[in-house]
Amino acid sequence: MRTALRSGRVSLRRRLGAGLALGVTAVWLAASVVAGLVLHHEIDEVFDSALQEVAQRVLPLAYAEVLAREDSTTSQLMPPVSRHREYITYVVRDASGRELLRSSDAHRMKIPSGLAPGFQTVNGLRTYTEAGVRGTILVTAAEGLDHRRAAVLKAIMTLVWPLAALVPLALAAVWLAVRLSLGPVLAFRDAIEARGRGNLSPIATEDLPTEMAPVAAAVNALLGRLRSALEAERSFTANSAHELRTPIAAALAQTQRLCAELQDQERLERARAIEGALRRLSRLSEKLLQLAKAEGGGLIAETATPLAPVLRLVIDELRRNRDGSDRLQVVMASKAGPVSNLDPDAFAILARNLIENALKHGDPDNPVVVCLSEQVFEVSNAGPPVPPEDLAHLTRPFTRGPARTEGSGLGLAIAAAICRGAGLRLDLASPIPGEMSGFQASVHIAAAASGPPAPAA
Repeated sequence: MRTALRSGRVSLRRRLGAGLALGVTAVWLAASVVAGLVLHHEIDEVFDSALQEVAQRVLPLAYAEVLAREDSTTSQLMPPVSRHREYITYVVRDASGRELLRSSDAHRMKIPSGLAPGFQTVNGLRTYTEAGVRGTILVTAAEGLDHRRAAVLKAIMTLVWPLAALVPLALAAVWLAVRLSLGPVLAFRDAIEARGRGNLSPIATEDLPTEMAPVAAAVNALLGRLRSALEAERSFTANSAHELRTPIAAALAQTQRLCAELQDQERLERARAIEGALRRLSRLSEKLLQLAKAEGGGLIAETATPLAPVLRLVIDELRRNRDGSDRLQVVMASKAGPVSNLDPDAFAILARNLIENALKHGDPDNPVVVCLSEQVFEVSNAGPPVPPEDLAHLTRPFTRGPARTEGSGLGLAIAAAICRGAGLRLDLASPIPGEMSGFQASVHIAAAASGPPAPAA
């Protein structure tokens, strides 16, 4: 079931983890973009104010410098106090555009002349021009726009680069938080998977979140209805079979006594026919009791036990009480055989039904091979192969194969019910693997020693 849920689908944990991590990343990026826009605006205001401040401070100084100069027709370069990079430069011109004074790096920016007073953006420069002495002296301060863009970009990158560490941390934190939050839900899922024919008890719902409470209540209600239906079915089967045993046994005893007393051949044949019918009815009631046990609980023992001694008892009983049991060939890997927590009585019913089915439907001139290894219990018999369409339905109650022998059609159904309830796997093959004919039933018993029964199909 868990495999089916995972194939082709995305788990809720992964959806929540990826969604929250991507959401945090998207919000962080959006916040970085908004912060960058705001920062760009604020940087423009700060640098524009600096341009204006430089121009206004330089204007009176430049006027004094020009007045004190002997030759006012040549441009004078203001030497830097120390080597540094000038982000803001300035140039002083007269009304005709003739350059009177400039900073050390002004020539690199190629500040255009003829700019009107105020702020201007031209040729990749941001400029501010201030006029003085009735417009005869103009001071222009300039800054490269690439400097502003670099400053904004560095500020944005300072906000964005932590994402490289934030995203993995966010994914880990979200995954851990979701895992802890969904812990009760996952436990609820596992509890549902563990339910089967042998365990239909209500699921604990105390730790589930409020959103899952209606689902848990509905599942428990469904389990309750299913448990009631199965208990009613098993109770009816068991009670019917049990109540039939005594009158059938009494009727059979009276019929056998009648057969012994009758002298008339015709009446004797009728009495023997009645005796045969009563024997078949007795076997059917026994099979119904076995089916009720197989579909009920108690298939798993509290302690593991070896299965080989149980199989020997079944073989000995069959050899004493059944015709054709001399055809049995038993192969055991060891004296004790595999150790399993499968209930010994349940294994005895399983083995008996598989062996009886092979003796009844197999070729009477060929042996029935019973093999018990550490991993598999196999029963094989010779005979014509069973068509695949019939093989798929043989484990249904009252379903028989193409053979015309007598039988109730419950043997394989009982074996399949025990395997489902105990977490075993029953494989039916016809013809026998590697041969051209025959029938083989294989029970993989290793899974029974690993824990509780798997959920019923």
